[in-house]
Amino acid sequence: MCRWLAYSGNPIQLETVMFNAKHSLIDQSLNSRLGHTTTNGDGFGIGWYGHPTDIPFRYRCIQPAWSDRNLREAARAVRAPLFVAHIRAATDTPSQETNCHPFRHGRWLFAHNGLVRNYPAVRRDLMIAISPELFPSIEGSTDSEVLFFLALTFGLELEPVTALERMVGFVEETGRRHGVAEPLNMTVCATDGEQIVAVRYSSERQSRSLFHNTSFRHLHQLYPDDTRIAMAGQDAFLVLSEPLADLPGWWQEIPESTAVVARGGEIERFAFEPRGAAG
Repeated sequence: MCRWLAYSGNPIQLETVMFNAKHSLIDQSLNSRLGHTTTNGDGFGIGWYGHPTDIPFRYRCIQPAWSDRNLREAARAVRAPLFVAHIRAATDTPSQETNCHPFRHGRWLFAHNGLVRNYPAVRRDLMIAISPELFPSIEGSTDSEVLFFLALTFGLELEPVTALERMVGFVEETGRRHGVAEPLNMTVCATDGEQIVAVRYSSERQSRSLFHNTSFRHLHQLYPDDTRIAMAGQDAFLVLSEPLADLPGWWQEIPESTAVVARGGEIERFAFEPRGAAG
């Protein structure tokens, strides 16, 4: 049911984490160890920033990530200080390019793993709540893109964590009004090129897996000869659905109902609680 990762730090080649790691994102597209589905072959996407204030670039495709030769070339050619990559396992919506993550609006990118349960029944009510100014920018048919535009409607660009809490509260309220007991399961990433906001949350409190690296300063001490750590720099941050390597001390699991905000080498954790859309 999808795997994703987001990186910030010194500019590195995308292939470093997408192809070269032992459990790279490409490996996870064929053989996910922690995902709800083993194979994630319903398209992929990458989004990256040349500069934090720029509109991010994107490359999306409906082919399985492991079979796209152009992705290998792009991942080798692109060096970026912040990027998001996603491999998709479709649920209720078709495999098409506009349904591939990450979604983009202005400077923001958004990726999601999980689902809105019984989405066809609640879709209309969710979409009506999206700001009229934002509605024309919706391109695809996924629940994930609707979550993004709801978060934008509720203030993502000003207060990201609060906006995501309002989005979740509204989705849960809408789902339960339609008789859905556990409306939402998600790990999400939202970034504007300067910060990465990641959330692990589900209505049933059994969310999909999510990890981030321990301090890169600490990793430099543990693995002084690892060139990947040296290239990333001491303030690097990596958040992802599954660890890329089986190295002790490298990964921290993000707890259930938690938001993580990484910016300028600082990592903050917050308890994540749904709130009313106006709260």
